[in-house]
Amino acid sequence: MFGITPSARLRPSPFYESTVAEGVQSFTTYNNMLMPTGYGDPEGEYWRLINGVSMWDVAVERQIELHGPDAGRLAQILSPRDLGKCVEGQGKYVALCNHAGTLINDPILLKLAEDRYWLSIADSNILFWARAVASERGLDVAVSEADVSPLAVQGPKAEDVVASLFGDWVRDLKYFWFSETEIDGIPVAVARSGWSKQGGFEIYLMDGSKGAGLWDRVKEAGKPFDIGPGNPNACERIESGLLSWGGDTDDATNPYEVRLGPFVDLDVADDVVGIKALRAIKAEGPKRHQLGAVLENDEPTALPAHWYDILVDGEKVGDLTNCVWSYRLKRNIGFALVSTRVKPGAEVVVHKDGWAIPAALSKLPFI
Repeated sequence: MFGITPSARLRPSPFYESTVAEGVQSFTTYNNMLMPTGYGDPEGEYWRLINGVSMWDVAVERQIELHGPDAGRLAQILSPRDLGKCVEGQGKYVALCNHAGTLINDPILLKLAEDRYWLSIADSNILFWARAVASERGLDVAVSEADVSPLAVQGPKAEDVVASLFGDWVRDLKYFWFSETEIDGIPVAVARSGWSKQGGFEIYLMDGSKGAGLWDRVKEAGKPFDIGPGNPNACERIESGLLSWGGDTDDATNPYEVRLGPFVDLDVADDVVGIKALRAIKAEGPKRHQLGAVLENDEPTALPAHWYDILVDGEKVGDLTNCVWSYRLKRNIGFALVSTRVKPGAEVVVHKDGWAIPAALSKLPFI
């Protein structure tokens, strides 16, 4: 067993002590923080998400705040998605790219006011990126990491739990929309969102000193629904076809290769970072695309710590970027990032730890 050396570089979550009290068994690192990845019962935690309701510490989804007269302009410059019709209380999924059109993060953008936005980021340093772009463009905007930490409530019973906490108005929230409110003096923003396809909400804690208080209130509200702790579930997200930036992408991946083309608007202004490169990529056509892979072996396979080669007739055509045992499909499944020459239905071979495993490619999602 390995320990974790304390360091100022590894910041605690406001919910850390609560997850320890719940019996957390494993973590991963994400945005210089620890994210819980299991409580000792992987299959039970999976079925709780599928059939009931689960609460997750996802404070690692840091909020990069853009605040000032040019906040909206910076948000648009960073995003190749048209934000012109985005209104207060609305969120949008955006594909942040660098100047080469390479995907560098896929946050949810939340508009709090005309002069205030959050980017709820995946695992890369968008704080430095946004500050650099703002300075380079001479914009009047402050870029900071806000004291905001999401707590996810996910699963088919999540709406009932959150409604019992805040009121039935949450049932009317559209997907990615949110509203600021409070509970017993704890300031939060409640959003219909989350990294699962089972439905749910993210409660954005806006005071890091009150993490235990929020956790306890959600847990108490969830007792009638048999709520329990969980985490962004690898099995469910792969079954559902949800992208993991940095896990399913590399240093050359563009949005079109990983099914994010619908979130790119090519007619945004030329000053949007990466838009000229994205236009060229779209015109030429992407070289790779993301498909599903169903492996022939019928024994559970551990999630890989790295990518594995995918071959057709002895030639490498791409990579298996993840792999998990599907509790619903009873098969090992994963994502394939492969040449566009290879189509759904193709028979391939995955080279994994010295083993050659036959697999069939498919469209996503699996379920």
